[in-house]
Amino acid sequence: MATFTFDHIHLRSPNPEETAAYFQNMFDAEIIRTMQDGKPRIDMKIGGQNVFIADVGPNSGVNAPPVTPYQGLDHFGLQVKDIEKVVADLKAKGAQFTMELNSPRPGIQICFVRGPQGTSIEVLERKA
Repeated sequence: MATFTFDHIHLRSPNPEETAAYFQNMFDAEIIRTMQDGKPRIDMKIGGQNVFIADVGPNSGVNAPPVTPYQGLDHFGLQVKDIEKVVADLKAKGAQFTMELNSPRPGIQICFVRGPQGTSIEVLERKA
């Protein structure tokens, strides 16, 4: 059987620069700018993972973002330490929370933030 390893998440945005700036500001993402086919390309490293941001130009035929929750890929999660401090920092930066910090079961605290184009981002802390 094949071995699978995680490679990337791919976002689509009508303004990749704004999307990248959001993730850099809120989550300290590393922004990587390159050229692809003679056009600027923006990627990020966040939580050790590759996140690609594809430009959605006018008349691209790309559908509008869905409203969460929805079927299919619903969100991605970023694990942190000292979540209360992280939440306070995100609120100070103006993050829009769709779910406030809570503990759905022992050993975990979670909250959700709405990112650009409605991207749902879970911020969580796991404790032993």
